[in-house]
Amino acid sequence: MIVPLASFLVWITVAYGWTYAESGIATMTHYTMNVGTIAACGCTGGSTYYPTAALSSLAYGSDGSVGFGPSCGRCFNLTLLNTFLSTPPFYPNPTKSIVVKVTDLCPSISGWCDATESKPNDGGAWLNFDLVWPSVAIPEDWFPHNESFYGYKDFGVWNVSYQSVLCADNWAGGHDPAALGSVNNLGDSVCCPADPLAPNGTICPSSGPAPDTGTSGAPELVPGVVIWIAMLIVVSVNIDF
Repeated sequence: MIVPLASFLVWITVAYGWTYAESGIATMTHYTMNVGTIAACGCTGGSTYYPTAALSSLAYGSDGSVGFGPSCGRCFNLTLLNTFLSTPPFYPNPTKSIVVKVTDLCPSISGWCDATESKPNDGGAWLNFDLVWPSVAIPEDWFPHNESFYGYKDFGVWNVSYQSVLCADNWAGGHDPAALGSVNNLGDSVCCPADPLAPNGTICPSSGPAPDTGTSGAPELVPGVVIWIAMLIVVSVNIDF
């Protein structure tokens, strides 16, 4: 399990202009984040009530000077294929899929999120999706397992297929105004488009300032809300299974 920081800029792999396929194979890990947390992209805290994920540094796309990146706000359909670390690999039957919105960065200090333009991650993949789980958005028993055979339930790392999708049509929070856009009073320090690939959608830049991605339904940041942004340095924890 990987706990990424919301914005660990010191260790971001520079990703100027690097692009990835709209569909393909990736690895998936998971980490925890409190409800209402404002993560690296600056998406409204309402997004945490729906499935979200951090994306590995190279694909995330920040140049290291800002917390957000070009992948912020994008939605992906992720389908479990098989486990990576278990012996033998576990193939779920039936398999499961989930649509997530990218709201956070998984920093390159993790072996699962450290792909570069010339080297994939420890799983041989160029992308890693770090799913926020357990969470209020995803049932605790969502991941398939075979505890009687393996002796544990949490496999930690999965191979998945991914497909870029429109948020409005596919993500559970796609029609909830409170879950869309960036926190209004954080200005151009954050960037979280409601649906980046929609017609007239906004793609965040690799460096600031950001375009205005606040929405009418997005609340302002209020005292007491947890926020992880560029000026905060939070240690990531990598737990091997």
